[in-house]
Amino acid sequence: MSLQIIRKKARVGVITVGHEPYWGQFAGLKEELEGYGREFETMLKGNDVEVVYGGFVDNVDKSFEAASYLKARDVDFLFCYLSTYVTSSSAATAILNLNVPTVLVALQPLKRLDYRKTTTYMQLANDNICSLPEIGGVLVRAGKPAAGMIVGTLRDDPRAVAELKSWCQVANARKAFKQAKIGYLGHTYEGMYDMNSDPTAFTAAFGSHVQMLEMCDLAKLVNGVSEREVKEKIEEIHSVFTIADPFIDPVTRPIKREDLEWSAKVAVGLDKLVSEFGLTGLAYYYKGLDNNEYERIGSNMVLGNSLLTGKGIPLAGEADLKTCAAMLIMDRLEAGGSFAELHPCDFVDNVVLVGHDGPHNIKIANGRPIIRGLDVFHGKAGSGIGVEFSIKTGPVTLLGISQTADGRYKMIATEGESIPGEIPQTGNTNTRCSFNRSVAEFIESWCSAGPTHHFALGVGHVNDKIKNVAKIMGIELEIV
Repeated sequence: MSLQIIRKKARVGVITVGHEPYWGQFAGLKEELEGYGREFETMLKGNDVEVVYGGFVDNVDKSFEAASYLKARDVDFLFCYLSTYVTSSSAATAILNLNVPTVLVALQPLKRLDYRKTTTYMQLANDNICSLPEIGGVLVRAGKPAAGMIVGTLRDDPRAVAELKSWCQVANARKAFKQAKIGYLGHTYEGMYDMNSDPTAFTAAFGSHVQMLEMCDLAKLVNGVSEREVKEKIEEIHSVFTIADPFIDPVTRPIKREDLEWSAKVAVGLDKLVSEFGLTGLAYYYKGLDNNEYERIGSNMVLGNSLLTGKGIPLAGEADLKTCAAMLIMDRLEAGGSFAELHPCDFVDNVVLVGHDGPHNIKIANGRPIIRGLDVFHGKAGSGIGVEFSIKTGPVTLLGISQTADGRYKMIATEGESIPGEIPQTGNTNTRCSFNRSVAEFIESWCSAGPTHHFALGVGHVNDKIKNVAKIMGIELEIV
């Protein structure tokens, strides 16, 4: 079986706004400004989004038409390109009627005017920011402020290009939850009060359906896996992972052929589960009993889950629905997002080990991930194969999602560094993380924010992007 991962791209609307009274006064100005709008549209198309052009809007009637057209195309996001001074009515009418997150864009064609040769025409061709305060103020007054603004030059402006890319990633993060189904398989780990979630509250906050699944759904698919599919999955596993020998930890063991075949079979079953139910992500946990079928499936999901997470279908262990959402956001922000928690501190090197027993995002592994045989998954039933690695060294971001006393969802984020160095060889991921303060101070601050004990660990510093995701989704954010 070849699993087709379909990542839904945000459908992004774009309008170029002009000012109709100028056209009779300055011949050729309209055509020049339309050309700049097309340049911006070309910039937008290079950012992994589906672009829908709503036209050149230079009066209120065209603004209504653009909103109607873009609404019919079900756009998720809007970029409003200001080509010159425009009245707020031409821009705000479309923005308020469309009612999707909107970024106002004012990118000047010239880095500066040649002041001794500047004509009124030339000024108007570079008057992109002139109406920005007017439109921004109207949107605030209307109670629907712009999600953001991009100011700069149309050409040779790395900052503007980076800002545009960032907003497209934010749009993709929001899109990931639209008409999405997040699977919920089994139940939360017994006693973890922080894991418990209300699916209705989750749907209200994120707009996604929580698909309730049974272990028998997965067992049926696992039992239907063919020998050919197992062989193909083993080939995939060998192409991704290095098989490690046992370590001094007595719970580690050699990987037996039957271990690999069973994990591969479960991995194929998971692929089929994602495909059959159209899942965007999955939160799962099931203990099982006395080495029964469900225990053997539940304890051998890490390999398949890590492969899926690396392909953009996040899976969160211990049925942590909230962290599944955090992993999905981090993935769509192109930061990865691996299932993690706080492990022991190294008070000598001032780092904390961050990791988990699975699942992991192998896409952001520092080098080739390894797999180890394990006689015991600490705190869980069964035995099988564990995945072990650190994520890439360099900047990292932690994103947790929790809930407040009144049940509202809350994001908690911080930035740090993945530091190279040794990790325990116990068949779990572990990353040495530093947070520009004493490790004790960081942990006190993080835990005081009221997180769940899991979070998504990603690469890069993406707090600014997370701020924008939180803003357009209407979710509280605390930066630690």
